[in-house]
Amino acid sequence: MVHALEQEDLFAGRCILVNGPVIVGAGPSGLAVGAGLKQQGVPFVILDRANCIASLWQNRTYDRLKLHLPRQFCELPYFPFPQHFPEYPTKYQFVSYIESYAKNFEINPRFNESVHSAKYDETCGLWRVKTVFRDGSVTEYICRWLVVATGENAEKVVPEFEGLENFGGHVMHACDYKTGEAYEGKNVLVVGCGNSGMEVSLDLCHHTASPSMVVRSSVHVLPREILGKSTFELGVSLMKWLSIDVVDKILLVAARLLLGNIEKYGLKRPSIGPLQLKNTQGKTPVLDIGALQKIRSGEIKIVPGINKFSQGKVEFVNGEILEIDCVILATGYCSNVPSWLKENDFFSKEGLPKSPFPNGWKGKAGLYAVGFTRRGLSGASLDAIKVSHDIGKIWKEEIKQKNQSVAVAVACHRRSKLPF
Repeated sequence: MVHALEQEDLFAGRCILVNGPVIVGAGPSGLAVGAGLKQQGVPFVILDRANCIASLWQNRTYDRLKLHLPRQFCELPYFPFPQHFPEYPTKYQFVSYIESYAKNFEINPRFNESVHSAKYDETCGLWRVKTVFRDGSVTEYICRWLVVATGENAEKVVPEFEGLENFGGHVMHACDYKTGEAYEGKNVLVVGCGNSGMEVSLDLCHHTASPSMVVRSSVHVLPREILGKSTFELGVSLMKWLSIDVVDKILLVAARLLLGNIEKYGLKRPSIGPLQLKNTQGKTPVLDIGALQKIRSGEIKIVPGINKFSQGKVEFVNGEILEIDCVILATGYCSNVPSWLKENDFFSKEGLPKSPFPNGWKGKAGLYAVGFTRRGLSGASLDAIKVSHDIGKIWKEEIKQKNQSVAVAVACHRRSKLPF
């Protein structure tokens, strides 16, 4: 095996043989796989570049964040939310739930280890996962199974804008935004009109800032609840009996009745329905929690796409020029899988499984993916169960075969000692 693993690479740093899968990512997806493997009796190692579990939730979310969906759709496998939690838990409650989850299943990830590369060695039939610790030390993990659980939101997306380097004001991504306290009385440009852009703009209003939100493309805005019932839950229930097109029409009619005509405020709806758009393109509809009221009142100003920036100003594609103090980029996130996984068949160049849900969880040669369904925590949980069961089945079959081999060997040994 030493020759197959190339001696000069093998001994460049520590080498650890893992008697089970390596899971890359200690977020909800990776922890859910770990919990499933614990129940299957399969050993594993979880690696994460951050210094804590669920680092996206702990380090890269704003203070006022709450789960957009009711808690029953956000539970991880085998461990319900505490009964005293509200229907829409806060980010702090969700983090405490995740920490309890890891403690309950005795999951102890290895932190501060960034995966530099992962490739399948066909000669020996094993995965080689090379990591770099914060002090620069290198470790290579050798394993039979590799579970990619870094998810769809591993890296922030920062678009390039003409003249932004000359703007002179404060520019940050929404992942670094915590609260609007520091923006009191300031004119803030929020680039992006998804759930993050809407909620950041709303939070800025609550701290007496003046946000202008860039709406470049069409967007679905739905009420978070319809007649006291979660809009998402209603959609899921209706999908059991009706086609997705019909359910989309019902949701849009309800949205029009409850929210009015949002297009007159500069929010153009897509031609494809919200559920169909989510399924085909992964674009999540905005679930309104108060931003639309601020848009109606003019406290949140809707502006078109950006043409260029200049000193303290921004020019839009319609020629309008606006003086601003700060820019917050609510421009989303993307997968980072192509930067480290040396494999071209299973993942696309965007870092998502080429096979759509529900078939994007298993690749070849022991490769698995969790957290790429574009269906949030519920989709990640479904894939985590499949992955842990699949690995557990193989593990148990091999244990059974080994036990049978041992039994045969013992029987033969005893027979050889008989006096006849």
